[in-house]
Amino acid sequence: MNILIIGLGVIGTTYGYLFQKAGHTVEHYLRLGSPKAGIRQLKVDLLDGRKDSKGIAKTDVYQVNPCSGKQYDFIFVSVPSGGIAGVVQSLDAEGISGTILLCCGIWEDRAYVDGLLQGRDFILGYPVAGGNIAYGKLSCCVFDHFMLEREERSRIPDYAQLLSLFASCDVKTEQPYDMLEWIWLHMAINAAVVSVAGKYGSIDDTAGSAEALMNSSAKLAEAVRAIRETSGIVAARGVDLRHYRNELWAYKLPTFLSAPMMKRVFRNNILTRKIMTLHGNVNDLLFVCKSLYETGQSSGIKAPVFYSAFQSIPTRRSE
Repeated sequence: MNILIIGLGVIGTTYGYLFQKAGHTVEHYLRLGSPKAGIRQLKVDLLDGRKDSKGIAKTDVYQVNPCSGKQYDFIFVSVPSGGIAGVVQSLDAEGISGTILLCCGIWEDRAYVDGLLQGRDFILGYPVAGGNIAYGKLSCCVFDHFMLEREERSRIPDYAQLLSLFASCDVKTEQPYDMLEWIWLHMAINAAVVSVAGKYGSIDDTAGSAEALMNSSAKLAEAVRAIRETSGIVAARGVDLRHYRNELWAYKLPTFLSAPMMKRVFRNNILTRKIMTLHGNVNDLLFVCKSLYETGQSSGIKAPVFYSAFQSIPTRRSE
């Protein structure tokens, strides 16, 4: 298949690497003048969880091929939600077509997303991977599955082909009840965890803050209480949380059970721990926290643990 990755960010590049290794043609669309436009190769340091739940360490090289065509099977988009409109405008201006796989943290409703995509074929997804790119190296980890919108809720003609793309990379797909609601809930969980980590650490030292959180049962207990509150903010939007019991069951346990359990998971599972420490995009993290905070406040939702944690993060939270 012919795959176009928008930009040269961590998520798109991680899956671009997997697609390329599986034999697909992968190219990257980079804006004129982008500081990354001249990059043609990246070293890869991958913790691969596709065959082993604890991850297998691999090193490799990824060839970065620039966009050279107009028609692609799939266009992989993973950008901050505020950048989606710009991506669509660029694709329109260049006359580039293909089914869009939209893998973004979206806090808006479906009508808003439909408006942004302007009639293009698209499907919502969410990666289960993370990492960073620095000094010519992609440091990343990837799990064995990818969250994907159900076929009956999607609006694409080539759903089976998309499943085949992920299967060729040994990545399973999981379909939640409603993909957009699942994204909201995932953002809610992340907002709670990031805010508590930021309260006790430095928002500019994401790895150190994550390590400190994972090593402390008391901080994890506070994070669990914050997750209960942020999931309540999602429920206030009309989401029936009963559809997402698998995602939330651990946080419903008493904290004297859930916090030590989480601490053991982080201690014993290198892959899970790695994904917590690799995400270093502060602006993305703060966007997630701020989205939940502003929605909760404007809706009058009580969430004292989460609000206090978010408010304790240094002034960069307002940027």
